Amino acid sequence: MTLQAGGLTLLRNGRALLQSVDVALRAGSLTVMLGPNGAGKSTLLHVLAGLELPEEGFIRLGGRPLTALPSIERARQLAVMTQDQPLDFPFGVEEVVLLGAYPLGLGRAEERAHCQGWLQRLELQHLSRRNYLSLSGGEQQRVQLARVLAQCGEQTTALLLDEPVSAMDLRHQHLCLQQLRALANAGAAVLVILHDLALTALYADEVLLLKKGRVLVQGPMRQAMTAPHLSALFDVRVEVSLQQGVPRFSSSLPNNAVPL
Repeated sequence: MTLQAGGLTLLRNGRALLQSVDVALRAGSLTVMLGPNGAGKSTLLHVLAGLELPEEGFIRLGGRPLTALPSIERARQLAVMTQDQPLDFPFGVEEVVLLGAYPLGLGRAEERAHCQGWLQRLELQHLSRRNYLSLSGGEQQRVQLARVLAQCGEQTTALLLDEPVSAMDLRHQHLCLQQLRALANAGAAVLVILHDLALTALYADEVLLLKKGRVLVQGPMRQAMTAPHLSALFDVRVEVSLQQGVPRFSSSLPNNAVPL
């Protein structure tokens, strides 16, 4: 396994945010994490990235303890996009993306060409001279994703992304997920937090279902995204059907739900 964690338990103010969580991310696989609000998805991603330390459990990247990796080596192997990407300075779009390439140690010309490639792949080249603060929320999110992907080089083995397409329009959601799919196809282990079941079914190899800080299921998409599993995850009635071989989902509140 490229990234493996076991027995992760995290407490905050006496409350367990994660409870004995096991995660395994395989090279060449795109894993989507699903769960209701407050399930602990972002917390788990932060722990896997080394941004928070658990009370119990281990995390290994490429077979080595994550905490044993020097920061520059970790940055070269592991790229992370959290939900909050604060940037209050009037940097140009290209400058923001160049920040991501710093750990790679490239020469200036090579670094710029590397970042220009990601600007083009995410359809940002026409915004490269714009002030980042002048962009829409969806454009800013795409720039931040380009910054994270610019961190990826020959040593990169894993990417962790927390709702990287939540503010984007439909075209750019697909465009960005296709880039993540391509990175997985090239050998990286990719973990993405999403809320959209249809996008998950289109792009995920594996799915991790998290509820109340516990993993309900982690496995191949077709085995994890069943009606019983999704109904238990979200506390709604979920029906799954196949249309041209692709799962389609419908949902409704159970009969005993309290009306609004």
